[in-house]
Amino acid sequence: MEESKINLLDEDAKASLDIWRYVFGFADIAAAKCAIDLKIPEAIENHPSSQPVTLAELSSAVSASPSHLRRVMRFLVHQGIFKEVPTKDGLATGYTNTPLSRLMMITKRDGKSMAPFVLFETSPEMLAPWLRLSSVVASPVNGLSPPPFDAVHGKDVWSFAQDNPCLSEMINEAMACEARRVVPRVAGACQGLFDGVATVVDVGGGTGETMGILVKEFPWIKGINFDLPHVVEVAQVFDGVENVKGDMFDSIPACDAVFIKWVLHDWGDKECIKILKNCKEAVPPNIGKVLIVESVIRDKKKTMIVEERDEKLEHVRLMLDMVMMAHTSTGKERTLKEWDFVLNEAGFARYEVRDIDDVQCVIIAYPN
Repeated sequence: MEESKINLLDEDAKASLDIWRYVFGFADIAAAKCAIDLKIPEAIENHPSSQPVTLAELSSAVSASPSHLRRVMRFLVHQGIFKEVPTKDGLATGYTNTPLSRLMMITKRDGKSMAPFVLFETSPEMLAPWLRLSSVVASPVNGLSPPPFDAVHGKDVWSFAQDNPCLSEMINEAMACEARRVVPRVAGACQGLFDGVATVVDVGGGTGETMGILVKEFPWIKGINFDLPHVVEVAQVFDGVENVKGDMFDSIPACDAVFIKWVLHDWGDKECIKILKNCKEAVPPNIGKVLIVESVIRDKKKTMIVEERDEKLEHVRLMLDMVMMAHTSTGKERTLKEWDFVLNEAGFARYEVRDIDDVQCVIIAYPN
């Protein structure tokens, strides 16, 4: 048989398997959410014995039906979230945690848990817009069709969150858990950038978690956590951090440096340029700087060799771009060329990009 025909057969065989990922792909996040809701990782971690947790012990600990729990755990073990191993006496099998399941501990506060983010993205409010994704894609440019989130809920995500404290809290918790994970990486990559900096404003800082981490890392700075009034009202109190309410589209408090993480991707170019101009006006012209923590989508034409970890990070960036399309009106993940455009339009003289080996990187923009 010709090689080209063999390749086609191989592609068909692969496709016949891959298609099921799209038929039942929701099962992955649904089962993960189930584990978080039931606090299964915590039950395994807190098991008093050094032995793996048996099904009977686990079902008792989480108050679950043994027959249903067995099936959920079988699926999650197959997905690599938990491990199934024999007990020391070899008479039974039990479950142990993995590094992945430990990221799903809702009660964990060591900077690694992503459980609040999973719960936020799997909430009914955030899931429903995905079923309207095709409507926004099919709309003409400047068309009248509202974004998916707006179409489902009758208003944009920020207005909806302001009127729904439960969703607002979920957003804040999701952003806080993500901050605990990534901000220490940013701090490590930014050593020296805060030398001589007295005040830093975190634009859209939510609960204040990000600014709290930065002040601990760089104790000489005064931190300002800046966000909308309904967000600041429930912000935490951190030593060295002042919570200030306001609107980034109006103005940003004067400071030596602006820190803005995962905010600009929520907005289109016009709004992004407006925010960046306000950031530029907030810092002094000679020593000021704006630290932007966002994704930069890779230009595949310029990329020759891609390692597996880089490919996985890029996949997350592309998924985030779909999230922006489903949940915001004009938000998007940007390529370096697109970042270059908005930064130039906002009047920044130059910028540099620092890799932090993560989904996001740090773009440092200088007004002069």
